[in-house]
Amino acid sequence: MPIGPITMLAIYLVCWWTVLFAVLPLGTSRETHEPPTDGAQWGAPEKPDLKRKFLTTTWVAALIWALVMVLVYIGWMPLPDLAPPV
Repeated sequence: MPIGPITMLAIYLVCWWTVLFAVLPLGTSRETHEPPTDGAQWGAPEKPDLKRKFLTTTWVAALIWALVMVLVYIGWMPLPDLAPPV
């Protein structure tokens, strides 16, 4: 059973968001900071470096997506057939 491009995109997006939540805390410190005076949040990192984290998320998610696609195509992780019977 071939997988459509929309299903492939949906699987990639799920992988991307899952990896993003794993990558976001990387590089943050647990040091106590002085109280913010500019209206910032207490837990906000001083240098979030989001561009690097998004790029890292993109390539790690692509690797995981490729692994999932291989597992689907060889039959170890079959996708359910959601089409109604004809």
